Amino acid sequence: MGIITISRGSYNRGKEIAQKLSEKLGYECISREILLKASEDFNVPEVKIFQAIQDAPSVLDRLKHGKKKYIAFIREAFLEHIQKDNVIYHGFAGHYFTKGLPNILKVRITANIDYRINVVVNRDNVPEEKAREILNKIDAERGKWSTYLYGIDTRSAQLYDIVLHIDCLEVNGTADILYSLAKRPCFQTTPESKKKLKDMLVAAKAYSAIVDKYPEAIVKCKDGSVLISVESSLSVEEKLSRNFENLIKNIDGVKEVKTFVIPFET
Repeated sequence: MGIITISRGSYNRGKEIAQKLSEKLGYECISREILLKASEDFNVPEVKIFQAIQDAPSVLDRLKHGKKKYIAFIREAFLEHIQKDNVIYHGFAGHYFTKGLPNILKVRITANIDYRINVVVNRDNVPEEKAREILNKIDAERGKWSTYLYGIDTRSAQLYDIVLHIDCLEVNGTADILYSLAKRPCFQTTPESKKKLKDMLVAAKAYSAIVDKYPEAIVKCKDGSVLISVESSLSVEEKLSRNFENLIKNIDGVKEVKTFVIPFET
């Protein structure tokens, strides 16, 4: 029993690998379903959810924190879905959403540029130069996006347990390697990891509830005790505490709400 996240650049055949691996392990394979669930749960058009993860943030996004709100919704939908275990997720930010969670197998699929160009040419029926232009644009957008949100490029190997170049391995060879790795004890779900995952979901729900008004807040949860850290004036700490309490007290799993105000720098 376990959870696997597969991060892949565009045209790296990550979807095919995820599907093949899910067949071998008997795990559910998900991707776009998470975006649809976030769209339905929060009554947000799917196109806005998709744009939040596809396009690099504009200056307006940085000022209005629009992407943070939509990404908070996606994170909540993702963490809720993987509670049931035995899931392979390929797509947007799974490795970020599970950061700090033990026993998750985090995979990065990559390939050299010539391999990817060949995939684009054959799949989309475009010339090589056009294929190169498409890939360069997508890679640049995703690099800006991940650096903006998390301060690190999603291609960085330190984010993953394993990085596989599929140029020679191809789909079946890659799935075989990941199948063996997924069976190792360190990637099996434990009572401790399930408990941590539940706390992460409660924290995600709490953040989704306050992100409109407090996008810069940091929300953590342990054993149902929610701690919200926010930069503000100490004079409004009591008011903030009441606001947070009213916004998240009815969330399933919340036992208490604590507020920590970080004083503005003077």
